[in-house]
Amino acid sequence: MKPTPSTYFWKRPALDRRVFFRHAGAAVAGSFFLPGRALETVAQAAPTTIGTAKYVVFVNMTGGPSHTDTFNLKEGAWTLPAMEPTTYGDIRWPRGLFPKLAENIDSIATLRSCRTYAVVHGIMQTWIQIGRNPLSGLSKIAPHIGSVVARELADPSALMPPFLSLNSGGGPSQGYLEPSTAPFYVNPGGGGLGFTTNPVGAAGFDRRYGLLLELDAETRAMAGIGPVVKEMEQFNLSARGLMYNPNVDRIFTFDATERARDGTSGFGNACITARNLLRANMGARFVQINVGGWDMHSSIYTGTNLNPTNAASTGRTFDAALGTLMADLKNDGLLDQTLILAFGEFGRTTGNPNAGAGRDHHQTFAVMMAGAKIKGRRAIGSTDAVGNIVTDPGWSMGRPIRPEDIEATIYSALGIDYTKVYRDDPLNRGFYLVPTNQDEEYAPINELWG
Repeated sequence: MKPTPSTYFWKRPALDRRVFFRHAGAAVAGSFFLPGRALETVAQAAPTTIGTAKYVVFVNMTGGPSHTDTFNLKEGAWTLPAMEPTTYGDIRWPRGLFPKLAENIDSIATLRSCRTYAVVHGIMQTWIQIGRNPLSGLSKIAPHIGSVVARELADPSALMPPFLSLNSGGGPSQGYLEPSTAPFYVNPGGGGLGFTTNPVGAAGFDRRYGLLLELDAETRAMAGIGPVVKEMEQFNLSARGLMYNPNVDRIFTFDATERARDGTSGFGNACITARNLLRANMGARFVQINVGGWDMHSSIYTGTNLNPTNAASTGRTFDAALGTLMADLKNDGLLDQTLILAFGEFGRTTGNPNAGAGRDHHQTFAVMMAGAKIKGRRAIGSTDAVGNIVTDPGWSMGRPIRPEDIEATIYSALGIDYTKVYRDDPLNRGFYLVPTNQDEEYAPINELWG
């Protein structure tokens, strides 16, 4: 049965469980196909893409933020007056928790009709980063969305890697794609890039590097230039370009005054770095920033959780850094070229908090998207009075928004053909940028642009 606005059959949580287990069953059985479109019928013609973005800043809110306290605000006896619920166009916003983001609301839209297949941290964290079911066979070699962007849009002559992952240090990587598309992990602290000098100094290092090139030249002459040798040679050249380079180091250098503008936090440091990367225009195209602390099973409105009265709380430090990043990009003229999205792997339980004054895992979630000429003050889709179930998807596919749809939206915003197929995967099955072998058809959320 295919979802239509008239049936609203997705309201039944059991359906999501059945779909998920069908995915899992196919993975265990080793099957590549699930009911849906035949692969031969997909991608017959390139679709029209949005193409307004040059850059992506993907804020991964690890742990799963409470959608009804953030991007799909719902009010009840639990709502603190300090949250200051305020209406901006279609959006009901917690201005007391997110005051700096409220100043940028003209560039912000929210997706309220999102729903995951599962509420397991590890599975869904991988799912939102590779844009497909991580239990399926081909997903074992699937690249991160940022690695696909790197393959499609990287400038080979650029100094900076095309895909940077800030405050992470791990997670989905480039899959089977080239090493040059892998995430470049950095935990910025303001003191420069780090590990880009050598104890023997620049001159001594260049002498050693020159000797390495000579030795490599002999190896290439004897063995021929194979793909592994080429990859290693390119890796060395790229790494050398980052060393002893003041223009590169400047991106990762900022003082306490600048950190204070962004809230003096690890997330703030990453947002400053993301801004500097885009300003420098030295090759970075996809910047992921991980910000944790959203798994709030207890005391959600007190201490350092979603406490609007505590400037050091998770909610307020998130707002200070991301709101300042958006304002800086707008002043630079870069916001219209940059797609910013912020969300986690799932949402949290709705209505009154649990016995521990917190919220547990929930399939319905919400996404904040901004920049890239998105129509601001708009909300796509709606949920019931407490944010438990989707009541109106609010977009062309007539069903809840899935992580794969968000993936397609990222590609479309960048002008990448989201129906594209790579024919070089090691399993010889054809790697579809957006999967077509799952239970639903996926598409960009074009309603964000009006």
